[in-house]
Amino acid sequence: MGSMLSIRDYLRERAAESRHDELSAYLMFIAGSVLFVGGILETLAVAELVDWVLFVPVGFSTAPGCVLGLALTLSGLTLMVFGLAAGVYFSRARGWYMHELRSSSFIEEGVGARKKRKRKKVLATI
Repeated sequence: MGSMLSIRDYLRERAAESRHDELSAYLMFIAGSVLFVGGILETLAVAELVDWVLFVPVGFSTAPGCVLGLALTLSGLTLMVFGLAAGVYFSRARGWYMHELRSSSFIEEGVGARKKRKRKKVLATI
């Protein structure tokens, strides 16, 4: 059988896991930004005529590089949006775990202080 974890150990594990997930989400954002910039540069380099839809260049040309540039741009934009959203989500989750860990530490410190006071009273009476 596995050993039982205390609530503090569980919260520490979950906070570490959330920190790892947050880092992975921000790396996803960075990879998305690299793909996004690469897609824009590819489209601008290959396309003869470039139309802009919001901030995404759409090149109308017979060159296969235009389709590649559009695919890179859209996948980069998707990775950036989902990476940022996941990073914020995991950051908030880690904040909750850390808050609960601080409150459990405060409760345990209060219990420990009461035990020390009782022990001092017992030793003082002896």
